[in-house]
Amino acid sequence: MKILIYGATGMVGQGVLRECLRVADVELVQTVGRRETGIRHPKLREKVLPDLADSRAIEPDLAGFDACFFCLGVSSIGMSEADYARITYDLTMAVATPLARLNPQMTFICVTGAGTDSTERGRSMWARVKGRAENALQRLPFRAVYLFRPGAIEPLEGVRSKTRLYHAIYVLTKPLWPLLRLVLGERLVTTADMGQAMLEVARHGAATAVLEARELHVIARARRG
Repeated sequence: MKILIYGATGMVGQGVLRECLRVADVELVQTVGRRETGIRHPKLREKVLPDLADSRAIEPDLAGFDACFFCLGVSSIGMSEADYARITYDLTMAVATPLARLNPQMTFICVTGAGTDSTERGRSMWARVKGRAENALQRLPFRAVYLFRPGAIEPLEGVRSKTRLYHAIYVLTKPLWPLLRLVLGERLVTTADMGQAMLEVARHGAATAVLEARELHVIARARRG
């Protein structure tokens, strides 16, 4: 498979990239971001794009991919709905729309989040905006679109969040993760689970387009055997 990853320097994207580079059936991983990941690997190709919403300069390098793993995202804390929508909705669609034209046989997998509001009418601003993005993505002419809605995510193997607040929370709560695993069970996924589940869905599809944390955990576990 040839895989395209957006958001490979973020916490989820870091974990997804590691899993993609590990498996034999992935021959090429291309990241697109505002900066390089710092990883060197024979299967990895990186494209630096200052404005991710404008991909015209690299369009020839965006064709011929089997799957796109879209892991970009920001916290809504302290943001207005308009500003949050510019990143969560506008940027997502600016990336996905040309990809659908260039890769009609592509499987597009987008990380949203638990609690996303598909009705677009709820009280929670971030959930409405994410729901609008999910609905719009499903109308694009990809071969398939899958929406991953994880809740709590445990970073593994040195993966860290770029958001300072989230990173601080992960550091402070690290001693509690063994307890959280027991309490949350299948509602907790790891960054490795996210990558393994994405690869499995890219290979074989899934029964539903929207996959919650429990389903992601089960898919990743099946991948590990």
